[in-house]
Parts: sequence; structure tokens; C-alpha cells
Amino acid sequence: MKIKQFKDDPLAHYSYALVSDGEMALVDPSRNPMQYYKYAEENNAKIVAVFETHPHADFVSGHLQIQQETGSTIYISKNVGVEYTHTPFDEGDEVKIGDASIKAIHTPGHSPDSLTFIAEENGETIMFSGDTLFIGDVGRPDLREKAGNMKAKRVELAKQMYNTMQTKFNELPDDTIIYPAHGAGSLCGKNMSDASSSTLGNERQGNWAFKDQTEEEFVEEILKDQPFIPAYFGFSVELNRKGALNVQKAKYEVPVKLYVDSVEKEGITVVDTRDGDAYKKGHLPNSINIMARSESDKYETWLGAIIEPEEEFYLVAESVDQIDDLLERTAKIGYEKQMKGVVTLSEKVSKSSDEFNLEDFKANKDKYTIVDIRNESEIAEGKIFDDAKAIPLNELRNRTDELPGDKPFMVHCAGGYRSAAGSSILENKFKNTKVYDLSEAIKEFS
Repeated sequence: MKIKQFKDDPLAHYSYALVSDGEMALVDPSRNPMQYYKYAEENNAKIVAVFETHPHADFVSGHLQIQQETGSTIYISKNVGVEYTHTPFDEGDEVKIGDASIKAIHTPGHSPDSLTFIAEENGETIMFSGDTLFIGDVGRPDLREKAGNMKAKRVELAKQMYNTMQTKFNELPDDTIIYPAHGAGSLCGKNMSDASSSTLGNERQGNWAFKDQTEEEFVEEILKDQPFIPAYFGFSVELNRKGALNVQKAKYEVPVKLYVDSVEKEGITVVDTRDGDAYKKGHLPNSINIMARSESDKYETWLGAIIEPEEEFYLVAESVDQIDDLLERTAKIGYEKQMKGVVTLSEKVSKSSDEFNLEDFKANKDKYTIVDIRNESEIAEGKIFDDAKAIPLNELRNRTDELPGDKPFMVHCAGGYRSAAGSSILENKFKNTKVYDLSEAIKEFS
């Protein structure tokens, strides 16, 4: 069997194609299936199956579109409770893809309905571990308290993960190759390795979750210091349970308008994806600067953390060349349906941000309300400015009432990306107070 790993860098998501004897199966595919179709053509293979380890929280899967366009079978646990056409696939079940056999193991912990798939052919064993086993860690257990057909409290799931790690993989050989659904940078776990694969033997030696420990010790470790949960996670779980619309149709239903200097409905949020410097020179009212300059910008994550599911918004692109890419990235988290339009701006746009004097700030920090929008785990390691008001970016829109408006604001994060969004949020709230973005100058203080 031949395995191809596909990586979505902004979401640190891995998906897979397995090819054997002219047949191809996909595991946890991204929303747009075109890369898989091209790979099938290159290998003269027919896509016959899509395997879903669980209903994902951080991205929207293209499983339903792939089924509709290829006639393939979706294999997913009966516990997910889906209504679209599928074949229930749970522990004890097995299916052949070419000459490869694929079996399901029920591995609850990240979610109560999680599966791990074991593929075997000619003595080679492959594990598609989904969000259960990562390289160096395991999936977080705190995402299914409010979403999904099967809901479970985080402590309950943490205990299930302990049992999974103690009992579910014991019969598999050390040379089993592990292919997870995520790597470092994903919010589906913590402390993940940069490595994209490993062996079960290596993880048994180096992954903390395999260490000899009590259930109480395991639960305490897995629950501490987990990343924040973006607003869109529960929304994506439900969307994946139902099955998303055809992504090409969904993207091109979004209206496009060029040379805009105002939007049709005042008060609707505008997400401006341009570079912070361009944004500060001119932008539309009620804008939030969530930059999407390249794949290194975590646009998808912060869009889904700041903008609520089903909240209407306009999207601003730097140029028409970026429109298709922005629609693609927005559709990855299922937010294309709430877009009122994607626009480019007119030169007449005049609303600008305040320009700050760095030397004045250095000399007179007490004259500013400093707002630290880093995550709680970052703040716990120590403040950069002792008197800063600490409110994580994903909570800032709902907590602006906690901030005084009697002094100019100086907003900072750790490197300059998030502070562009944070300062724009405060600009919208405090119309009569100057708001400054410390941006990359934070590096002079940290």
C-alpha cells in the first residue's frame, strides 16, 4: 500500500490517501477535494472510500462532497449519529481497499465517538490515529461538552483517554507507523511534536501518555494548560455531522464587489485581511484586522475565534488575486455562508488608525492603558508590562467593558500579528479614545 500525507499548514491538519491495487481511500479529508482527485488520477486509482475518525472541531471535512462526486462509501462510527448515506464502521469491523485491510478501533478520549484506523498489507501496519494519538501527546478531552451527538464532560473523556492509552494499542507491534490528524500548531491538543509521523515504539518510549501512571495523574496532566477553544469549534462539529455543502458552489455564491468605500448594511462587522500597515492607512468602519497575508498567518483560527458562528460579515481583500484564496480559507471552517460579500476597497476610504510615538510610550508608559491580548497560558508565564490589563484576544470583544477609556490604549501580543486584530476591536468600541497597536515593536520589550 502507498500512503500520501497532505498538510494544511494554517490549521496544522494532516489528511491521507491510501492506495492499493488501483483503489484509493481517504482519511479525514480537508473540505476541498481537488488535491485528492489529482492524486487519484496520478496514481490511476479510483476513490472508493472515505474514513472519518470523528466529527472534527477545527476544520470542515469534504467527505459528503467526495461521496457525491466519486460514488465512494463514507465509513464513520454509528455513535456520530449522521443522517447522510454511510456505512457504520466501529470496533470489530473490517473492510478491504485493494489488497489492504482496514480495521476500526474505538478510541474515546478526544471525543466519545473517536475511531483509530489500522491498515495492514504484506506485514506492514499503519495507524491513522485521528485526534486520539499525536506525536508526543494525545488529543484534548474538553471539546465535546456542548457539541456532537454524544456529549461528554472533560473529566469523563480524560478518563476514557487514559483507558484508551492503557488498553487499545497493546496488541500492535512497535514498528506500527502512526499518522495523526494534526501536528504542532493545532488547537486540538498541546505540546505536539513538529514531526508528521512516528512509530508506536517511539511513542511508547517518549510520549508522556504511555508512561506508567495512575488515572488521577493522567487526568490532571491532560486537563492542565490546554489551549483556548475558538468559537467555531462546536459549530464545525455539527456541520461535519450534517455534511457540508459542495465547496465550489458555496464559494462562488458569495457576492464580490470592487472599489468599495462603504457597505450596504451599516453595523455589520467587516473582516479586513490586509497587512496591518495598509489597514491603518485606511479601512471601513466596524472593521477587524485579521491578516491573511500568507499561510503562516493563522487567519482561519482567528476568524473562527473572533467572529461568532452565523455572525454576518464582509471580507476585505487586498486585491482580486487574493479573493479565491480567501474564500477557500474561509470555507475551511464553514464560514462562507455568513459572508455578505468579499470586497476590495476604494481609494476614497478614509477611516484610519492612530499613529503612535514609540519613544513617548517608552518614556511614559503610565500615560497608557496597556492591554495584553496573549493567551492565558502565555500570560501565566509572566507579563511583559506589570500594569497591563490581560484579556485574551478571543475574549476581547465580549470584555471591553472591563477596560477604562480615560487614557490611550496600547495593545500588544507576543509578536505583532494578534495585536492588529486586538487594536482594531478596541477602535470599534472606544470611538473617543486613541488606540495604538504596539505591533512588532513588542520585541523591544520582551
